[in-house]
Amino acid sequence: MADWLQKKWTGYSVWHVVLLPLSLIFFLLVILRKFLFKVGLLRRYQLPIPVIVIGNITVGGTGKTPLVVWLSKALSQSGFKPGIVSRGYGGDHQGPIAVLQDSLPQEVGDEPILIASRTACPIFVGVDRVGAAMALLKAHPEVDVLISDDGLQHHRLGRDIEIVVVDGQRGFGNALLLPAGPLREGVNRLNSVDALVVTGAEHVASLHQKILPPIFPMQLLGDRFVSLNDAEVVQSAEFFKGKALVALAGIGNPSRFFETLAHLGLVFESQSFPDHHMFTTQDLNSFSGKTILMTEKDAVKCVGFAKDIPQFDIWVLPVSAMIEADLTGLILQKLAQCSVRK
Repeated sequence: MADWLQKKWTGYSVWHVVLLPLSLIFFLLVILRKFLFKVGLLRRYQLPIPVIVIGNITVGGTGKTPLVVWLSKALSQSGFKPGIVSRGYGGDHQGPIAVLQDSLPQEVGDEPILIASRTACPIFVGVDRVGAAMALLKAHPEVDVLISDDGLQHHRLGRDIEIVVVDGQRGFGNALLLPAGPLREGVNRLNSVDALVVTGAEHVASLHQKILPPIFPMQLLGDRFVSLNDAEVVQSAEFFKGKALVALAGIGNPSRFFETLAHLGLVFESQSFPDHHMFTTQDLNSFSGKTILMTEKDAVKCVGFAKDIPQFDIWVLPVSAMIEADLTGLILQKLAQCSVRK
């Protein structure tokens, strides 16, 4: 269903004309909500430490999670002690709750566990990001900067820096608001943020002509596969050539994962699942006897039962973000301008 919608959102048809009135209603609700926060009828909570929001204006995966991991490491290397809050999509826990590497994805979501496995930062999730942030600061008073994962439209949480991630391949689709298009907010919203991070350097030039904030290309790199049952076992793409491969992806943009595998020279059959899909052994049964390749985000949902199905040969492709320009310098400069609030 998600793939079908993404394809529909790339163009225009009678279907879009029918949905335009609903998009207009959605637009008015977005404007009204912003106005209520602006005049104080809805309260915005300002934390005593700087808050960096990483989000997007489109529906679907754009690469936020690798950027959160990259930013948390960059801040730690610069002497900060970052903490992270997230909605915990895919999890059923209302929160706030701390996320550990061995937390259950059914409770806290898949992306927070992935972040916990890749960083040393404290992470809390909750439907209310303000509550999650307060719980985090109470448990970890040493935290001096907060990263909010996918909180651009969560206006209750005050922020000092906004970074928007754009999928360079999909862009903004037909540039229409939900449900006629993929946008949560209009493209002009980008002119009010502090920076854009774009996956796919080839798409940056056209954005420079339209967007005022600085734009930073981001590449997602990964070419070494890790065995799901034994993280010490690592293989290059060459190891998988000639094998019967199936690639599984339950992420916002499965095609990005499949294209990465193809660029590594692998030939495989592919199977997409809905974003945040909770994998079970039943999902894998039809691929018995084949080598299964999956993303880190999907793998965290299979760890719990992987050792009980040794007949499955499952491998994970970790990816890391590489930012081609001095995004760290921009963020540090803006953080230096933030006053500590008591």
